[in-house]
Amino acid sequence: MSTTTTEKPAAERRVPRIDFGGVAGPLIGLVLLCIGFALASEYFLSVRNALNILDQVTVLGILAIGMTMVIVIGGIDLSVGSVLALSMMMMGWLAKTAGLPLPVAMILGVATGAACGLVSGLLVTLARLPPFIATLAVMSVTRGLANILTDGRQIVGYPDWFTNLATIRHLGFFSVTVTVFVVLMVIAGVFLRYRATGRNLFAIGGNPEVARLAGIDVRRYTILTYVAAGALAGVAAVTMAARLNSSQPSAGLGIELDTIAAVVIGGASLAGGVGSVAGTLIGVLIIGVLRNGLNLVGVSPFFQMVVIGSVIALAVAFDTLGRHRK
Repeated sequence: MSTTTTEKPAAERRVPRIDFGGVAGPLIGLVLLCIGFALASEYFLSVRNALNILDQVTVLGILAIGMTMVIVIGGIDLSVGSVLALSMMMMGWLAKTAGLPLPVAMILGVATGAACGLVSGLLVTLARLPPFIATLAVMSVTRGLANILTDGRQIVGYPDWFTNLATIRHLGFFSVTVTVFVVLMVIAGVFLRYRATGRNLFAIGGNPEVARLAGIDVRRYTILTYVAAGALAGVAAVTMAARLNSSQPSAGLGIELDTIAAVVIGGASLAGGVGSVAGTLIGVLIIGVLRNGLNLVGVSPFFQMVVIGSVIALAVAFDTLGRHRK
């Protein structure tokens, strides 16, 4: 008499889980937040406030796209805030001191971010440093360089056309900077979900050794992922400079924590192999709605830090408990 079993082989059980549908929880949380703040403040549901939230999360959202890819491969990037500052200062220094045309300076600012990402990727792959230590080192170096460029002074006075990128709403809704954020989100979402190259990132995050045996160049993908995250930090730097009409060496202080939080709140696993751009977008909006709503109801900025920290802890706890149940 033959017997059958439904138990999957061990090799099959180790296949990394690619979860694009696990955004229901964060989405419900976002909806509940919106309902709560709508009841607490008459101004929350206005179109003007919704557009303000989009403007406020643009920089965070662009950074979170790169962080999503880094976390998916099982890494972490603590340097994005400092890389943003260095890219912003490099763009301003090249335009104001070196005399380069601003569009060229903008491109070189993004390239500066990519170069910083390359350094992080090489430290992780060639020097074999843990991502936490590698990016912590890059964070310190880039923050120092951002201050060295102008001896800690900010750069002000960009042309009107540049600041208009963040202030003029086309068709009454989206500025150029918000449009860039939305387009980058769509491109990244399609890349991770539908392209074989993007899906390889999930395989690396699930099990790097299995991915290597399957023919995936883990080292090259890891380096390119950090380069992409750095380049996106450069794009975020240009966006922030347009919003502030200045370049500031102190820009991006602490934003790496919000960036990681947005990705984790959106359902990504810090263990790697799980995440989605849709979830990250919801996580970014949750943080944006929290800050905006708490401001509208008059909550102290210090207490806001407590709330955001509690949300981060809960998101990581749910992720950890969910993995332990499997």
